[in-house]
Amino acid sequence: MNLNELTIRQAREGLSEKKFTSVELTKACLDQIKKTDKDLNAFITITDDLALTKAKEIDKAGKFKGLAGVPVAIKDMFCTAGVKTTAASQILADYVPPYTATSAVKLDEAGTIMLGKVNCDEFAMGTSGENSSFGPAKNPVDHDYVPGGSSSGPAAAVAADQCLFSIGTDTGGSIRQPASFCGCVGLKPTYGRVSRYGVVAFASSLDTIGPLTKTVADAAEVLNVIAIAIS
Repeated sequence: MNLNELTIRQAREGLSEKKFTSVELTKACLDQIKKTDKDLNAFITITDDLALTKAKEIDKAGKFKGLAGVPVAIKDMFCTAGVKTTAASQILADYVPPYTATSAVKLDEAGTIMLGKVNCDEFAMGTSGENSSFGPAKNPVDHDYVPGGSSSGPAAAVAADQCLFSIGTDTGGSIRQPASFCGCVGLKPTYGRVSRYGVVAFASSLDTIGPLTKTVADAAEVLNVIAIAIS
């Protein structure tokens, strides 16, 4: 099995047992993106330099707990300081936020490696993944079929093993439907369980942030990181 095909739990075990490094894991994902994304169009922005720098830091620290050292793709609805956030729209084609969405901050603090920002229907308004200003994302199972939307890129990236997991947004099925279409796990948490701060809104009273993963166990792990703590 290639490193980019691992689940979160398998990756953590391998990192902890020093079977491979976070840099090697990250490079495997970046190589898969380079190999497949010309056809899939899952990514809008690839942050390879930032990813490898963060992976080196994680390897140097040598503490592989939780999600540390695990590569993630982030839907391009999440603001990320210093990295373009387009919401898949030409209106925001060059927008670089000065701050980062809370859920993305939590992932960064947990030691995840952001590979880049992934495609979606423009401003999350769509159910097929065909309405992005940067071109439609394709279903990695069969390119003649849509990946679903609006979290088309997150679902396609996970299903194509371009990353170990991703995070998306769901207002009326935008995580669950593409996860179903692409054959991965998608979870819409209870509204308010995950902070919406820093996420470009579709319908703010309904928007929910959640994970797209390869297994149910991995979805639970990601949710535990991004969820608002209950005292």
